[in-house]
Amino acid sequence: MADWDDLRIFLAVARTESLSGGGRLLKLDPATVGRRIAKLEEAMAVRLFTRSAQGYALTGEGLRLVAHATRAEQAVAEAMQDVGAEGPGLSGQIRVGAPDGSANYLLPQVVAAICDEHPGLEVQIVALPRVFNLSKREADMAITVSRPASGHLTVQKLTDYKLHLAASREYLARHPPILSVADLKAHRTIGYIQDMIFDKELDYQTDVGMEAVTLASNSVSVQFNWVRTGAGVAVVHDFALPAAPGLVRILADQVSLTRTFYLIRHPDDRRVERLNRFAGLLAQGVRREVARLEALA
Repeated sequence: MADWDDLRIFLAVARTESLSGGGRLLKLDPATVGRRIAKLEEAMAVRLFTRSAQGYALTGEGLRLVAHATRAEQAVAEAMQDVGAEGPGLSGQIRVGAPDGSANYLLPQVVAAICDEHPGLEVQIVALPRVFNLSKREADMAITVSRPASGHLTVQKLTDYKLHLAASREYLARHPPILSVADLKAHRTIGYIQDMIFDKELDYQTDVGMEAVTLASNSVSVQFNWVRTGAGVAVVHDFALPAAPGLVRILADQVSLTRTFYLIRHPDDRRVERLNRFAGLLAQGVRREVARLEALA
């Protein structure tokens, strides 16, 4: 029969889809993790993972065990809270998934401030240009730019944020003036790879009326660095502009987009006070930071 330590190792491999990733989470040697997984499968007489060159993928039996193991994880966390093991401060590891715009320009300072107040916390920010699967426990919570269309998830609105066209002063000095959206046709534009836009809320080009972009990336950070180095014009988050003082907004009176950040959580986590407290601090911090940075833009 599996004990909690077995399940802890199993969950780490299930979430990272590799022995090395599970080892990093638990600070264990990958070979040790592999032996423990093999021992668990032998004890349960089932195959929990399919091994391949791409990593460890859960089998049907593995997927069923994830649900039970997650409930056990929550029970352990609740027990720790009940006996006061965490004390007045937050501790332990929390993983936050986020699109790379917020992950690069908002979350670092917000999370650092939370950890200053709670030095026992270990926070991981996973910045990926895709939707996170909380059911597979890829993250404890995730920031998204739209509400989930399906699934039993807890959704909390964090804040609205603004986006505008922007370019570097150096770029604008070398190119014809931009007095209307139509003038963008004479300029090099920057944006998303159209067939890699994972959320309709990120289709800024269509909303702005920009034609096919010249320089494209699925990463907001790549787009932002192109703009910063004078490569062209792009739709940019206002909260990112203070990170590059050489950038200026263009056509601000004609083009202004508003989007929303949501915090998505697994519904079972509402019973875990540690995650509730962290989510509250994260929400407050994101709201404050967006307001502060947009005031500087």
